[in-house]
Amino acid sequence: MSTTTGGAAIGALTLRPLDPAEDAALLHGWVTHPKSAFWMMQEAKLIDVERSYMEIAADPHHDALLGLHDGVPAFLMERYDPAHRELVGLYEPEPGDVGMHFLVAPTDRPVHGFTKAVITAVMTELFADPATARVVVEPDVGNKAVHALNAAVGFVPEREIQKPEKKALLSFCTRAHFEKAVSA
Repeated sequence: MSTTTGGAAIGALTLRPLDPAEDAALLHGWVTHPKSAFWMMQEAKLIDVERSYMEIAADPHHDALLGLHDGVPAFLMERYDPAHRELVGLYEPEPGDVGMHFLVAPTDRPVHGFTKAVITAVMTELFADPATARVVVEPDVGNKAVHALNAAVGFVPEREIQKPEKKALLSFCTRAHFEKAVSA
């Protein structure tokens, strides 16, 4: 998919399945970078990252995709079933709920509008599945930047929840909210 934002061309954003063995070194650099503090893997060793993504690859309720910008790795997307992972017991999932995480690779040369283009591409991918009715996220309550991005693509915060690793802002985005937000 080719993406533009604010009138400027961002380029092609595509997704491919993550290969834990091949992509672990790349991901390790991303998740341990200071700009990725909310990913909570700052102290992870390479083998920890590889194991984490091998577990995700083997999990029928969770998967990871590597995002490419003009063919170059640039972001990570995780999709999960909140009835089985991440949010079990913290809210009542509805049919068609899909959980999502995304991480944009840290860079010294940020491109204006890139992160919004990435979250838009991620949401487009999730809603490409007709079974997806609503996307669920649970970012850290202190991650104000991601709250603004989430709002820009149609997420509506519901409430704060306490997860074992963080206090999170449980938010939802329906297909209608996403379509309205990206068409505005």
